[in-house]
This record gives sequence, C-alpha cells and structure tokens, in this order.
Amino acid sequence: MMLLHAKERTLDLSTPQVMGILNITPDSFSDGHRDEPVMFRVEQMVQQGAAIIDVGGESTRPGWTPISEQAEMDRICPVIERIAHSFDVMISVDTYKAAVMKAACDAGAHLLNDINGFRNTDAIDCAVDTGAALCVMHMDGDITHMHNAVAERDILQNVSRFFRQKVDELIAAGIDGNRILLDPGFGFGKTHQQNMHLLKHLCRIEYGMDYPLLVGLSRKRMVGEMIGKAVHDRTTGSVAAAMYSVLNGAKVVRVHDVGETVDALNVIRHLAQA
Repeated sequence: MMLLHAKERTLDLSTPQVMGILNITPDSFSDGHRDEPVMFRVEQMVQQGAAIIDVGGESTRPGWTPISEQAEMDRICPVIERIAHSFDVMISVDTYKAAVMKAACDAGAHLLNDINGFRNTDAIDCAVDTGAALCVMHMDGDITHMHNAVAERDILQNVSRFFRQKVDELIAAGIDGNRILLDPGFGFGKTHQQNMHLLKHLCRIEYGMDYPLLVGLSRKRMVGEMIGKAVHDRTTGSVAAAMYSVLNGAKVVRVHDVGETVDALNVIRHLAQA
C-alpha cells in the first residue's frame, strides 16, 4: 500500500487519485469554470470524486506576469480557509513562494505543490516546519524562463537525476519519504518530443516507482498538438492522456475535468478487478 502523509491527513494511493484544479486567477490559460462561484466549483469537484483540491493564485501560463506574495495570499488564503471548514478533502497550494506556502498551511492547506521543485531552501524549511506533503516538479532553468524549451538532452536521465538529488536533499532535511510526490513537469522547459518521450516511458523514471508520481497533462499544449484542438476542446484528449499516465504508473493526475477523469479511472479499476 502506498500512502501519502500530509499534516493530519493520509491519502491512500494504492488506487490512483484525482487532483482537481482550482485557479483563483483572472488569466488562467485553460480554466473553463472561472465564471462559477468558487465554492460551488469546489463542491462540484469533491462530489465528482476529487481527492485533492489544488488552489492556485498565480497563473503560470506562457506570457504570465508574476504577482506579489501579498496579492497571492489575499487571493488564496480565504478560499483555502473556506474549503478546510466546508469539505473533507485534502487541500494543495500551487505556489513556489515560501511565504505563501506558510500562509496557505496556516489557512488549512496540507500539500505544497511547488513548480520550482523546492530549489529554494526557505521552501524546504516551510515543509519541515508545517509537516505538509510536498509535490516536487522537475523543471530546468530559472522559473522566469520555464516555458522556454532547453537544448536537446536525455530527458529521462535529466528528470531522474533531478529527482534523485532532490529526494536525497529532502530526506537529509528531515522530511519523511511518505510525504513526497514527484511531478515530471510536462510542458515546463521541454520540447514536444521530450514531453512525448517522457510520457511514453513514464515507468522508467528513476524513483518514479518508489515515490508516487503526479502527472499534470490537462489541456496542455502537448495534448492539443496530438489531437489538433484548442484549449477548451481538449477534455477527451486530456482524459486519454491521464489514463495513459495511470496505466504507466502515475498515482495522482492533476486535471480540470474531474468527473470525466474519475469515470475513466473507475472503468480501468473495474476492468483490473474483473
């Protein structure tokens, strides 16, 4: 049994779980639910089967504009507090800023989802102090250039090396291994060919079978390039990509379309048990 420990919560990952995306931003590239009241959207995702709600206050789409720590906290902390008081669900905060991580945990978050891969020691310190779980994402280069594809290299070796070094660093800092998720970082600093190769060989990522993998492909450009569809017409392609990820070892899939993804997971689960 694979368990994820996050503060006072434990999530059983022996069955793959769905993380629902909740963007509290005015400029998210693909959130088709921005006109819905936030708490209605959370209730909908929880009822559809999301085990984790991932709250983000700063868009990291191509062409993004960074916002201040205070602005980000003002956006997400009241929402996290309301979710924590209203729903029995694990709450993730999508941020790379340690001050925002701390404020989010104080508000009720259980999981720190850092696209910067906990490169900053203050982010690691926050994880140690709060007892939150961590999602460590792979990305080459500086965060301000994260959407610029790097030079061709062995992507599996690159991702595996990063995870090996980062896990060793986190363990040395006193963080238990059962608090760690690993995210290969699809779409961040990778060419389409690298993304495809990484997805096809997901189960070959070093540490990928020792620590649970989180995969986020929902509505991303690589899905659009595979099916020739615009952002808001990528639901079917995104669900298919998520299922491919699960069949190749992913334990958590981060998605916009929770209900459709949960239905697909249930089909796979029933077939596996037949």
